[in-house]
Amino acid sequence: MSDAVDLKAHARRHARAQRAEAHAGRGAAVTAQTARLLLGFLTPHFGKVVAGYMPIQSEIDPRVAMAALTAHGPVAVPVVEREAAPLRFDRWRPETEMVAGRYGAQVPAHSDPVTPDVVIVPMLAFNRDGHRLGYGGGYYDRTLAALRSERDVLAVGLAYAAQEMRDFPVAPTDAPLDALVTESEVITF
Repeated sequence: MSDAVDLKAHARRHARAQRAEAHAGRGAAVTAQTARLLLGFLTPHFGKVVAGYMPIQSEIDPRVAMAALTAHGPVAVPVVEREAAPLRFDRWRPETEMVAGRYGAQVPAHSDPVTPDVVIVPMLAFNRDGHRLGYGGGYYDRTLAALRSERDVLAVGLAYAAQEMRDFPVAPTDAPLDALVTESEVITF
């Protein structure tokens, strides 16, 4: 294993523990505050297709914001179709019937694919340079690269403020974020 891979694996272990600690004991107030900040930031994008995600493990939950966004335009969630491929996005509403997908994330029982203009991105950690540390599968990196090769797409990270990590390896294939929303601030890059 290369030094960069070892460093990233170590950073992921540390970030996973840090996120779990930030998530523990957080309740509806943090979710509501994060949703308010995210919705405020996305106001200029109302009417566009926005892709959120169904939270797994200790990811910050975007569903309150996603439900509110459905009043303004289409909302979608990611679907892993196969290994090492970009994500597909299926239309979602709060009443959508969901089933278990890969990696434990819920996906719509019936596929209605859409192409997002805005992608809300989960993560293990972020830095102030607009980079995120993901799980290592490269799904969001490949997806953002593919979408951005065809159109302007806004990538908005969603994380707890405690997930900030100053130093982790960044590869040339790591897709940068355009903005990041935590429970305490909105950061643009």
